[in-house]
Amino acid sequence: MSSHILTDIAEQIATLTLSNPGKLNAIDAAMWRALRAALGRLVADPEVRCIVLRGEGDKAFAAGGDLEEFLTVRATVDDALHYHEELVARALEAIRACPKPTIAAIQGACIGGGLEIAGCCDIRIAGESAKFGAPINKLGFSMYPGEMAGLVALAGPAVVLEILLEGRILDAREACARGLLSRVVPDGAVFDEAKASARRIAAGAPLVASWHKQWIARLMHDRPLSEEEKRGAFAFLETEDYREGMAAFFEKRKPRFKGR
Repeated sequence: MSSHILTDIAEQIATLTLSNPGKLNAIDAAMWRALRAALGRLVADPEVRCIVLRGEGDKAFAAGGDLEEFLTVRATVDDALHYHEELVARALEAIRACPKPTIAAIQGACIGGGLEIAGCCDIRIAGESAKFGAPINKLGFSMYPGEMAGLVALAGPAVVLEILLEGRILDAREACARGLLSRVVPDGAVFDEAKASARRIAAGAPLVASWHKQWIARLMHDRPLSEEEKRGAFAFLETEDYREGMAAFFEKRKPRFKGR
């Protein structure tokens, strides 16, 4: 059975499914490439307002990288650099830099590369029995610093050190308490909750969602806003969606946003 990134679009919400049957959706080189490509297509699709990432089935979001191919795709330093810089890093950056909101819907194992993918999403919703960690100290290799950086930015160095040094698997409640998750719900409600969250996002003005993501990323840089940036924060005043939102409010109806 081959690995895939499956795409489904309905009601302005795209669902990307990590699928590697028989391997708990472990992510291989082809999947890293396909994930980046799929995100590029969805970003270019004006009908898509939110992207949900999930694993196929209920056993795993993704149980790390596909270890069977590590002996070939990461056999040398040059091979390993290519794998992590050209495949993994580009896919993770595509998630992190995606102008459209992203939601990770997590059931089961969310380990290693799966944790890195979820950590790049804007919102992470997990089932009560989901498991999180990166026990790679037991395999004799370390996490690539470029991938570690995303988790450090999300949960802080102390949490990442705890995960990597102990190699312990956290349950969903622990992961949420440490800042790795947005919320925890019953296992059977994960995808319903993710879709409900996506529908709330899709009902808002898409340009505003993109701007909010942009400004959060900008505020993570420790420097004051320039005058040009301050003025740019009011670009919404020139949009049709702003006029529609205000009109809908005063007319006591639902707004019909068009993303322009």
